[in-house]
Amino acid sequence: MTEIVREAMEYDVVIVGAGPSGLSAAIRLKQLDPDLSVVVLEKGSEVGAHILSGAVLDPSGLDALLPDWREMDAPIKVPVKEDNFYMLGQAGQIRIPNFPMPPLMNNHGNYIVSMANVCRWMAGVAEGLGVEIFPGMSCSELVFDGDRVAGVVAGEFGRDPATGEPGPSYEPGMELRGKYVFLSEGVRGSLAKQVIEKYDLSKGHCPQKFGIGMKEIWEIDPEKHRLGTVTHTMGWPLGSNAGGGSFIYHIENNQVYVGFVVHLNYENPHLYPYMEFQRFKHHPMVAELLKGGKRVAYGARAISEGGYQSMPKMVAPGVALLGCSVGMVNVPRIKGNHNAMLSGKAAAEAAHAAIKAGRQGDELTAYEKEVREGAIGQDLKKVRNVKPMWSKYGLLTSLVGGGLDMWTNTLGFSLFGTLRHGKTDAAATGKAKNHKPIDYPKPDGKLSFDRLTNVAFSFTNHDEAQPAHLKLKDPSVPIGVNLPEYAEPAQRYCPAGVYEVVAEEGKDPRFVINFQNCVHCKTCDIKDPSQNIVWTTPQGAGGPNYPNM
Repeated sequence: MTEIVREAMEYDVVIVGAGPSGLSAAIRLKQLDPDLSVVVLEKGSEVGAHILSGAVLDPSGLDALLPDWREMDAPIKVPVKEDNFYMLGQAGQIRIPNFPMPPLMNNHGNYIVSMANVCRWMAGVAEGLGVEIFPGMSCSELVFDGDRVAGVVAGEFGRDPATGEPGPSYEPGMELRGKYVFLSEGVRGSLAKQVIEKYDLSKGHCPQKFGIGMKEIWEIDPEKHRLGTVTHTMGWPLGSNAGGGSFIYHIENNQVYVGFVVHLNYENPHLYPYMEFQRFKHHPMVAELLKGGKRVAYGARAISEGGYQSMPKMVAPGVALLGCSVGMVNVPRIKGNHNAMLSGKAAAEAAHAAIKAGRQGDELTAYEKEVREGAIGQDLKKVRNVKPMWSKYGLLTSLVGGGLDMWTNTLGFSLFGTLRHGKTDAAATGKAKNHKPIDYPKPDGKLSFDRLTNVAFSFTNHDEAQPAHLKLKDPSVPIGVNLPEYAEPAQRYCPAGVYEVVAEEGKDPRFVINFQNCVHCKTCDIKDPSQNIVWTTPQGAGGPNYPNM
């Protein structure tokens, strides 16, 4: 094959991903030195198109980055007024009082936001400072100079759908090279995954743990709307099948964010996270709230849940991992955006100091030190035992033990030390023969919906004239291994209906990948028990087009 020749552009810092961490880094770099050349590459059709978060925003990250954001017309207008926690049973609920909760669980001073809109606003701030932002630019490859990461390839189009080789309309894209490259791709980013593997950055750290988060936006009866109300639930419908819970946030315009999280370390391969979410909405408390309303948007994404113990080494020669590429979510608080912003700020400060000193392409050790020892590390260290307790001992034990541990950590010590995570979420999947299938009610089309109907409300689109961006290491594994051993769970764990096992009379079953449906949640890359599916970036601006997620 002919060697591909690409044009190259040089920058001081190249940033992959226009999420809260990448945009924070871009803003901070320009604050420190307006003459630095900074570019942000975003695979979504616009900034915010691929951003999905709960979200209740702790403004501490924004306070550090843009102290006067309250005077800058930011789309952060709804302070939390009421905080509710419920334990659900099938027919009722018990409210958990707020007073036993550790202080860090208090949402006073936080805001209900659309992080998609916050990122759009942050992009405007960055561009006003001179940052170049290019949406619709998937970054398909890393560029190396010896052992260092020197840049990325962006904007490649026209590979043949059948062979993956350059087709007649092939465009090779460009190399965007930087003195430093920041990867802020979000959870399980394809380039970050390569960097972690190449430089063995997870050595000495627990495996990362994940959840799948699904979210709908509903317009509800104004009589039922309570602006600024935050509700979290645990328990039904998951029970002992899986860890997880829900959120309901009352935002402007008589809308509510309704979300559901399932921890991906569940054993039963028959579990169907999307249908657990749909069933949750039929709980009497939730059904009454949504009755007479309409769903206006849907989306899903993976969530990093490993916390303090699972953060890999964050730097390698020429490259730094930011935000969810590392895994900075505070699981009991269900918050990570503030830490993502702080990580972007810290990476920018480390890179600025290095460039000012005449360095480039080395390891930004000052960034990692700040993350582990500064505000981010302090935030995550206090809650480090909640998730492993939940995984090992169940919900009730983790509520009591985790709550006690968070209280003692506010005083600077832990009764439990640092508990470790066990196996990966993929390895946690049990054999189908050892678990009972789960009978899920059929969606009613009013409160609950089938996957493909809901995917239409994610406004997902991919150019079909391209190779599937979901790659199988071995095409024989889904039918030869996963189907007999695990009842091929890809049919169920994917929240967008990408994977099907098609059985036609008189023919062997086939594994079908409907990549056009993919909402870029990365669950398949995480949960496949054979670790046979590799998520890569599609060309161009493919994927969801979230409006206000």
